[in-house]
Amino acid sequence: MMRAIIGAVGIALMTTSAYAQSMSPDELAARNIQRRAVEAMIWAMPAVNTDLMLQAMLGSTKAKVNEIVYWSRPVNWKNQTLTPNPDSIYFMSFWNVKDGPIVLEIPPAQGGSIAGNIVTAWQMPLEDAGPTGADQGQGGKYLILPPGYKGEVPSGYIGLQSDTFSGFALLRSNLASHADADIAKSVAYGKQVKIYPLAQAQNPPPTNFTDAYDILFDSTIPYDARFYRSLDRVVQNEPWLDRDRAMIDQLRSIGIEKGKPFNPDQKTAAILDDAAHEAHALLSQRYDAGFPVINPGIRWFPAAMPEMVKAAQGGYADSDSYPIDARGVTYTLGFTGIKRIGTAQFYLMVAKDRDGEDFDGAATYRLTVPANAPVKQYWSATVYDRETHALVRNMPSASRASISPDIQKNADGSIDVYFGPKAPDGKEANWVPTDPARKFELLFRLYGPEKPLFDHSWKLPDVERVVTTIGGATK
Repeated sequence: MMRAIIGAVGIALMTTSAYAQSMSPDELAARNIQRRAVEAMIWAMPAVNTDLMLQAMLGSTKAKVNEIVYWSRPVNWKNQTLTPNPDSIYFMSFWNVKDGPIVLEIPPAQGGSIAGNIVTAWQMPLEDAGPTGADQGQGGKYLILPPGYKGEVPSGYIGLQSDTFSGFALLRSNLASHADADIAKSVAYGKQVKIYPLAQAQNPPPTNFTDAYDILFDSTIPYDARFYRSLDRVVQNEPWLDRDRAMIDQLRSIGIEKGKPFNPDQKTAAILDDAAHEAHALLSQRYDAGFPVINPGIRWFPAAMPEMVKAAQGGYADSDSYPIDARGVTYTLGFTGIKRIGTAQFYLMVAKDRDGEDFDGAATYRLTVPANAPVKQYWSATVYDRETHALVRNMPSASRASISPDIQKNADGSIDVYFGPKAPDGKEANWVPTDPARKFELLFRLYGPEKPLFDHSWKLPDVERVVTTIGGATK
């Protein structure tokens, strides 16, 4: 048997070798571009993800770098970032320190609070901000320093050494409820954030805020040749990191080289399209295979692979580990990096029901959230498009949360949340609409997560498909 196997492998190798030798120089060159472009997409996903959001801001709003773009109400489907939170007020600042250090000033947690993350262009966490961040709710001046900065960090600042010139701060102004007064309060608190150059710290200029609510802000991943144009911008504008220098020649072979224009001809663009489709298939397959679950026998999983989290929190310092495949999958699903995971928020994700079937937007499902959810603030359950990992387009709402208005509790304190194209009779307040033509996925957020989540004494159960009978009743 072993000889037969070895013989079969040998024949396959000879066949492959003969095939390769029969290829023309042009065919070999095309194949080289194809395979290197596939790997480039997987490797570059977090940085391109950042660039796509920056380009969406510059192209669809009046906001600029080193200013703040915000959403004056909880986001609706027109916010086409990856898995955004419709139960928070978002403030974002895309910073750039090429001209010198930048100060991001977070107000004390009085009358509000920020759950913030400050990350590089590669979405490496520099620091968290707010009550669970470095300022511990006292407010703080976070000083973002350029690569290779040799100056002193002035007294009273929290120094953050970046290895890239750009990055962003994702700042969630926490929301007590969806009442207009609470939304206005959350917005007013978030507008106390300031950003300005360190050189102007003695007399900071006013911070410019631009409202992006109800504007189409599309930063979904383009799985075609456009992806590589974003990657080229990253290469042109950012320094090479030592850990990534092996990619210099890889990218040159597909036409991306620092200091040179990226102008693929029609033939190369077609190859890049094919490579992007292949990379997308690989990343999707990895996602579909599933992440490690939080509780054995239940399908919910933390929305990042453990090896990626470990590597990122260690600054990729382990010379024997660089999980770019896991990182690539993670950044197709969402954005930002968290320094202190499990403090301000924790995310659980699922794309299949209790029976292991994909969520179908034409069917109806029920999630029973047990009583006494382990949160200091709130929990929420949000529907996303399975294909894009963004909010489902043209839906009137995307989530239900413990702070949602009029949400109904069961006698035992649990809450049933329904997902489907039509609300079950009498359950409108607990219902999230789905698109019958699309598959979906769910993200369950816990803001201010507490011990019972982590010691597994409180468990989120699987989502069940329910049967809708005549009259809209469910069972």
